[in-house]
Amino acid sequence: MKMQLAEIARSLRIEPKEEWEDISVTSVSFDSRSLKPGALFIPITAGNDGHRFINNAQENGAVATLWQEDHTQVETQVPKLIVSNTIEALQKLGKYYLEKINPGVVAVTGSNGKTTTKDMIAAILKTQFNVKKTHANFNNHIGVPMTILSMEPNTEILVVEMGMDHFGELDQLSKLVNPDVAVITMIGEAHIEFFGNRGRIADAKMEIAHGLKEDGILVYNGDEPLLRERTAKLSQEKRTFGTSADDDLQAANIVSDDVKTAFRVVAWENTNFTIPMIGSYNVNNAMAALAVGELYHIPIVKMQEALAKFDLTANRTEWVQGSKGERILSDVYNSNPTAVKEVLKAFSQVKTDGNRIAVLGDMLELGEQSEQMHVGLASSIDPEKITSVYLCGKMMEKLAITLKQKYPENKVHYYETTEKKQLIADLQAEVSKQDIVVIKGSHGIHLEEVLTNL
Repeated sequence: MKMQLAEIARSLRIEPKEEWEDISVTSVSFDSRSLKPGALFIPITAGNDGHRFINNAQENGAVATLWQEDHTQVETQVPKLIVSNTIEALQKLGKYYLEKINPGVVAVTGSNGKTTTKDMIAAILKTQFNVKKTHANFNNHIGVPMTILSMEPNTEILVVEMGMDHFGELDQLSKLVNPDVAVITMIGEAHIEFFGNRGRIADAKMEIAHGLKEDGILVYNGDEPLLRERTAKLSQEKRTFGTSADDDLQAANIVSDDVKTAFRVVAWENTNFTIPMIGSYNVNNAMAALAVGELYHIPIVKMQEALAKFDLTANRTEWVQGSKGERILSDVYNSNPTAVKEVLKAFSQVKTDGNRIAVLGDMLELGEQSEQMHVGLASSIDPEKITSVYLCGKMMEKLAITLKQKYPENKVHYYETTEKKQLIADLQAEVSKQDIVVIKGSHGIHLEEVLTNL
């Protein structure tokens, strides 16, 4: 981005000073440690109040700062734009900049797969357009406007990921970006603690259509009855993807090995596609991306090439090599029952000359159903396919008790979250070069510590 401070002030309904016309702002940042010279510093009032770090921001090159009016005024070397709420001002500035650049907007949400789908969509659209996509997991009320404000002026399409764990959050984000295309990957159990059941999760996901343009299009998983039912009331055009003959885009002949998955799209004369990811569950993410590509008239051959080599956001079901030469399937960013079962299914089919070892951490935000859902993972863990299981977290203890009834002695290991060092030591003592290891858990359990030590 590049805007004069005076223009930013006017977008926030602040009367600019004459000298602000000569101050160029080239980025925005809420982190005083990593901002770049030319940045507008946006102090966020959270666990660490950003207003305390204005000196750091100035030293690192900030040329101006927002300032929340309920905070004590301090002398600064840079201009202060006084606002009632810095987060609301960030969102207002983001909306202004989005309308100024005026790219097409593709918004993506879903209980699972939204980050992967976002990456796939961006890869496909980049074959024909200048595309900006959400960085990492910047998908909330702060991350979305930050993504918008990181767009280059020549951006033609913005692919923005949207997360939520409460009602109203997607409503706000959708109305902020007013998507041309909205995508719902699937309905799972993520955040069910806050919603109670999958039906209410579907209601919350449908909020992504609240800001959908009147001539916009909703792309969704047609194999999900909860979405079929709710989208029937939507006036905008709809497209479905999935594995059913009723879907607009149907996947068939799905074949997966340890590094890639191949499938065919029936509607396109059984055209073959390959994605560099394991698991048939990732085919639905690819189908969502293909549906978006079709809407933007991307040639099929270009979509084939894009999906075959797209860049995947880190920590989303990726193979890495351990220090002993073992292969590790890492998926340590988030976790829920559907995702774990799908990953374990794919992992159990990967060929190996050694053992398969699973390291699983608690699935958070499952509420009253948490114990039942953790124990329910037992049906996806087969001693004939997965030799050893390492479980970490309070809820995983329930799964450990169940698994010990069908596993040989000393093949199911349980640890509290404070015992990760012991988990790591025991795992390192067992694993060999020929083995493969899967590591999956909610981010709050921090199984990336296990991954790093391996």
